[in-house]
Amino acid sequence: MARPPRKLTPDRSARHLFGADLRHRREAAGMTLEKLAEVVCYSRSHLARIETAEHVPPPDLPGRLDEVFGTGEHFVRLYAIARHEVHPDKYRRFMELQAQARVINEFAGHLVPGLVQTEGYARALFRVGNPKASPDEIDEKVSARLSRQGLLKAEAPPDLFVILDEAVIRRPVGGPAVMRDQLAVLVELVDTATTTVQVLPFEHGEHPLIDGPLTLMTLDDDTNVAYVESTATGFLIEDPETVRARRRSYDLLRAYALSPSKTAAVIRAAMEAFS
Repeated sequence: MARPPRKLTPDRSARHLFGADLRHRREAAGMTLEKLAEVVCYSRSHLARIETAEHVPPPDLPGRLDEVFGTGEHFVRLYAIARHEVHPDKYRRFMELQAQARVINEFAGHLVPGLVQTEGYARALFRVGNPKASPDEIDEKVSARLSRQGLLKAEAPPDLFVILDEAVIRRPVGGPAVMRDQLAVLVELVDTATTTVQVLPFEHGEHPLIDGPLTLMTLDDDTNVAYVESTATGFLIEDPETVRARRRSYDLLRAYALSPSKTAAVIRAAMEAFS
């Protein structure tokens, strides 16, 4: 038995309204997702995710939909609002996309990214972030973070590229022993079949991502998504133009970062400093 279509919530956001309108117009025209996919030259799965607001529409799709359904500029105008809209479930959605990504690019300016943190490093961060938390609460948060790392050990793990500001390997989070263990893990990931780690040295000076971390994710359908964080919040970015600008900033940093072999040497030297 075919699974019933997912319930839509057009009142939730502009992107949800876009998806609901797409399904409404498609069904009113007697078109299946497969048929619409042939007409607009997008895959069935991609269109299905747009209908359920899981993906922001690509920039050339609204005009094609208006042409197919004879809706003037209805979808074009709606897209103009939806493209700049922050995803209403940004944290949950970020986790879902990260688990689905085939390529993950990370820049970290202050802390080791969660995907490659050790238990001791993560525990120190959660403890200082909420000094009043009970041991059980800390344990729960640490377990949740470490569970995310399972995707790197999957049968077909994503390719992970990490650029670390030199401050990340110099700041003694959790004390010397914790930092040595954390740096040892980073050394192992510097240059493997699926992971690359590079250090951006202090001597490079200012750079376009100096204000915070960045995660770029490439999905199976080649959709690119970015996630940026500040001290108090995070934003999921799906607008193609904005994501491209973030990727250019990342690529510039990769050009200025140390090679994997030099990175390994710098990290080992930092380990010795924590002895």
